[in-house]
Amino acid sequence: MNQPIHFPLTTAPQRRLLFETWEATGDVALACRTAHVGRRTFYAWKPRFIAGSYAALEHFARRAPKTTRRTPAAVEQQVIELRRQHPAWGKQRIADELAKANGWIPRVSPATVKRILRDASLWPTPATAAKKGASPRSPAPPRSPARR
Repeated sequence: MNQPIHFPLTTAPQRRLLFETWEATGDVALACRTAHVGRRTFYAWKPRFIAGSYAALEHFARRAPKTTRRTPAAVEQQVIELRRQHPAWGKQRIADELAKANGWIPRVSPATVKRILRDASLWPTPATAAKKGASPRSPAPPRSPARR
C-alpha cells in the first residue's frame, strides 16, 4: 500500500523543548532529534520564536479562518421570483436567465439555484429514495418443498 505518511501537529511542550535544546546547544539537528520533529518544523517556528520568545510558541491558528460565501439576498430573491413566474423552468434555465440578464456573466451556478429553491421549499422532493434505475420489487414466488 502506498498511503501518505501522517505527521501530527506539534504540541506546545514539544516546541518549547525544541527551542530550549537549540538555545543550549546551538545544534539544530540535535534539537530536532530531542523534540522528535523535523528540521522543516524547526525553521517554520524559528521566526516566531525569535520575534516573541517562548510565549509565541504556545498558541497558533491551526488553519486559515473560514469565510462562508453566501449568495446575496437580492440574487436569492430573483431566483425565487423567476421560479414562481416560470414553474416549469429548471435550475439550469434559471441560472442561464440570470446570466443573460447580467450580460452573460454567470451570477449563480445551477447547484446554487437548486439550493436556494430547496431552502424556499420550491424544489420538488423525491417521492422515494430508491436507487437510480431500480424497479419496484415484487414479492418472491412461494418456494416449493425441498426434494430429498
